[in-house]
Amino acid sequence: MTYSIVARDPDTGQLGIGAQSHFFGVGRLVGWAEPGVGAVATQAFVNVGYGPDTLELLRTGATAQTAVDTVTAADELSGYRQLGVVDATGSAASFTGAACAPAAGGMTGHGVAVQGNMLGSQRVWPAMLEAYQQAEGDLADRILAALVSGEEAGGDVRGSQSAVLTVVSGNRSDTPWAETVIDIRVDDHPDPVGELARLLPRQRAFNLIGEVIFAPNLTIGEFIRVDPELLHDRLTGLAQAGKLLGADNREADFWRALLLARSGDTAAARALFDDLFAARPQLRGFLAGIAPLGFLDDVQEYV
Repeated sequence: MTYSIVARDPDTGQLGIGAQSHFFGVGRLVGWAEPGVGAVATQAFVNVGYGPDTLELLRTGATAQTAVDTVTAADELSGYRQLGVVDATGSAASFTGAACAPAAGGMTGHGVAVQGNMLGSQRVWPAMLEAYQQAEGDLADRILAALVSGEEAGGDVRGSQSAVLTVVSGNRSDTPWAETVIDIRVDDHPDPVGELARLLPRQRAFNLIGEVIFAPNLTIGEFIRVDPELLHDRLTGLAQAGKLLGADNREADFWRALLLARSGDTAAARALFDDLFAARPQLRGFLAGIAPLGFLDDVQEYV
């Protein structure tokens, strides 16, 4: 009921999953990833337990192929299952049970496994692998290219409904939630892969915004001990985020104006705030409301 890709970037160690299905909320079933451990896609007549069980095996040192062999051997209905795995070393494995609904199959390459079932064509998974291997950009870009190619080659024979794109870092951590790079789920949409493509730049933009607005001293609390290079980097990131979001979303511009004001660049901050207030007058009251919470001492300069 799905086509999917799991992959590892050899340069960054990032691990990722992409999938599309004519089934509601494919992301809650198919994709499993753990930073520095591996990525898993469990599908067909899905056994969701393959996801956490495979990650547990990878966590204890099993290779991708060993993990696939182990979880499928323990399941008497494995003939109806499909599983793709890549581990933290880049080893990959893909399993397609003999009873999976056609067209069904999978392939592996260095650091990547692609697989699909209930497909419109047997060209889907080879097209995905080729697109991934030829694509440029970071891991999320290449996974998305594979999904686009899979859709163009026939996709799910029943149509399109949901999709997921997840990328985590290559770092094992006691706080794995902090290692998520991209996490986009489209649960119900006529063009879910196209929607992933629309949302990916917005995810990146809000990653940049989050680096600013959740940062102590930089934005939260007193503006102290802020390294000038960090300030420049974050202002540049917010400007980039503003371009990614476009004129219909001024979130990045608001926090850039606030950071300019906090850092003492009054003229640039006032100019940007004036532009923001003209576009969305409600932001004037928002600034006045948050200022006394420790965000801005001289708010009267701007409102």
